[in-house]
Amino acid sequence: MSAKAVREYDGKLLLAHWLHRAPIPATEESNTGVNGSSSSSKFIQPTTRLAHVSVDTSLLAKDKAQFEQSVRSTLDQLEVLHPWLLTHKLVAKPDQLIKRRGKSGLLLLNAEWAEARAWIEARAGKDVHVDSVDGVLKTFLVEPFVPHPSNTEYYICINSDRDGDNILFTHEGGIEVGDVDAKALKLQVKVQDAFPTSEAIRSTLLVNVPETKHDILVDFIIRLYAVYIDLHFTYLEINPL
Repeated sequence: MSAKAVREYDGKLLLAHWLHRAPIPATEESNTGVNGSSSSSKFIQPTTRLAHVSVDTSLLAKDKAQFEQSVRSTLDQLEVLHPWLLTHKLVAKPDQLIKRRGKSGLLLLNAEWAEARAWIEARAGKDVHVDSVDGVLKTFLVEPFVPHPSNTEYYICINSDRDGDNILFTHEGGIEVGDVDAKALKLQVKVQDAFPTSEAIRSTLLVNVPETKHDILVDFIIRLYAVYIDLHFTYLEINPL
């Protein structure tokens, strides 16, 4: 089975569109709420705010000044297209399938737009080395910064193997998540299994999460897995959730 990686920008747009649209298979649970959940606290999707920055690095070989002007022009246009850039604290990062960006100094947090665009201008077209991979930075993502306590960060991953799908969840997420294969709780959905029930998700994955957050997390995980199977994903990871 072949699989194709997508950028974070595209993945987030897919989720933003499909989280409330993907069909949720019925289970043996009652029909109240989402997939049998009688929760009064459901996942409410926030407004999607994503700014995609793509620069033409081919200009570097011709004229460095022209390349720098092209980057500035791209960022100027972004301000017009996304006026929220001027009013929100921001996160900026490369969007090129790079893992562990925070540990590689490739993550800007809690920045004004002037700081974010200066950060991008300083890195656009530059060579970087991450782990064993070398490359040129040419695609960036800017989005609102959402302040939160570190103990509210979770980790979720859904992946597929020959036996079915695996939903991994841990109540500890973020840059220091560590070995998730060793620490995450796992719900396996075998090929012929029915769609997991709300209770299966709650009792298997959320045992270390405060009960007050169970309803909204169950709702979100159900919707996330529905998108995963409807769009034929083979791997989906959110860290931190």
